[in-house]
Order: sequence, then structure tokens, then C-alpha cells
Amino acid sequence: MITITVNGKERRIQAAADKPLLWALREDLGLTGTKFGCGAALCGACTVHVNGEAVRSCVLPLQAIQKRKVTTIEGLSPDRAHVVQQAWIAHQVPQCGYCQSGMIMAAAALLGRTSQPTDAQIDDAMTNLCRCGTYTRIRAAIHSAAAALAQTTSEGT
Repeated sequence: MITITVNGKERRIQAAADKPLLWALREDLGLTGTKFGCGAALCGACTVHVNGEAVRSCVLPLQAIQKRKVTTIEGLSPDRAHVVQQAWIAHQVPQCGYCQSGMIMAAAALLGRTSQPTDAQIDDAMTNLCRCGTYTRIRAAIHSAAAALAQTTSEGT
């Protein structure tokens, strides 16, 4: 039995310690927003946050995340209210949509550590692959989310 914290809740999973987090999320916990893409940590469809950092869950064994906090796309916001999700919608980023949960998680992690990223910082941080090629929309959405976060911060002070 392995105990992990996912989306703020402690969960117990009957699984091998080397089972990839992706499959525990999808198969054991029913959190299917995190997608399987390549299985080799290359495409980013499986991106989740572990202690606030974007990680590829398809190669991360459960034993590596005990006593750490995992956030999936479902935990980012249950109603698409997160500023990055709102920017994604406003900029019509998704086309096929398959990579979007991983992209959104990577973008949220970027904004968590860099409040006003440059295009170069976005390009460096967003290593997720999008077959539809919406990279310019992704960059615009991240800038929009950064501006919204900055405005929220300035209004709150």
C-alpha cells in the first residue's frame, strides 16, 4: 500500500512502488485528465505538479512521490476558473485538445516561478509537444495569464 497526496487529499493505493504515477492517477484514482502520450517523458501530455513543479508523470514511480504533493489538472481548478485555463479559453488555444492538460500544468508551473516570463522563457519552459502547432496561441495565453495575475496582485495590495 502506498500513500500519496493528490489534489489536497491523502490517497492510499494498492500498487507496486515502481508503478508510474500516470497510471496510478488514471487507473487507480480515476483522474483521467492527465494523458498518456509517449511513455518516455518526451511529449508532456502527462505533466502534473509535484510540490509545485511540473513533472512528467509517465516515468515517475510512486515511490518517488511519497510525502510530496501532487496536483493534477482536476486539482488545478475543478471548474476551469484558474487564470491559465481562462487564458487558454480566451486565446482559443486547444485544437484537438489532447496535449492541453499537460500544457496548462506546465504553464501554471512557469507562472508560479516567473511572474512575467519573456517569449524566450516561455519557449524554454514549455517543452510539451503540440501536434496542432498552437505555440503562438500558447505564448499569447501565457502572457495574458501573467498580466491577469499581475493585475490581481496589484489590486490585492
